[in-house]
Amino acid sequence: MFAPRLLDFQKTKYARFMNHRVPAHKRYQPTEYEHAANCATHAFWIIPSILGSSNLYFLSDDDWETISAWIYGLGLCGLFVVSTVFHTVSWKKSHLRMVEHCLHMFDRMVIYFFIAASYAPWLNLRELGPWASHMRWLVWIMASVGTVYVFFFHERYKLVELLCYVVMGFFPALVILSMMGKLRPSMTCLKRQ
Repeated sequence: MFAPRLLDFQKTKYARFMNHRVPAHKRYQPTEYEHAANCATHAFWIIPSILGSSNLYFLSDDDWETISAWIYGLGLCGLFVVSTVFHTVSWKKSHLRMVEHCLHMFDRMVIYFFIAASYAPWLNLRELGPWASHMRWLVWIMASVGTVYVFFFHERYKLVELLCYVVMGFFPALVILSMMGKLRPSMTCLKRQ
């Protein structure tokens, strides 16, 4: 009885910070507070992501590390820049509906590429077993498929889009299963000590 009241955000004194839920095929329209928070939080991380990416690049010792640093850095910086531009246009230039719609789609698409870019250092720089070489490319194919999905079905099937993000986020981690033979000897060494 207490949980449903607690979860009903609209009946609290903070209701002005968030609008009501929208139907599955419609886009959520943020409040002024949410717009400001979205712009500020995404813009805040642009400079640190550029600095962190530069640091990864300068600390790279070989070509694979350099490539992985570039891929990860571009994915991270791209995520924050695109999201900041989208949220700013959505908030301050809402009369530009077509531009806002394209930026919203691009904002969703860049999430797929960020997920792929975040796996790049891990898949490129570690000896992860036989699945890693295939997963290196499969993660980019999944990002491309996600982009095509957003292009054709943007805001139509939100649950499917969420499922795509979750699957793409977890699927490359299955490479760990191909490492099990490599992990066991090192674990037994730890137990002996």
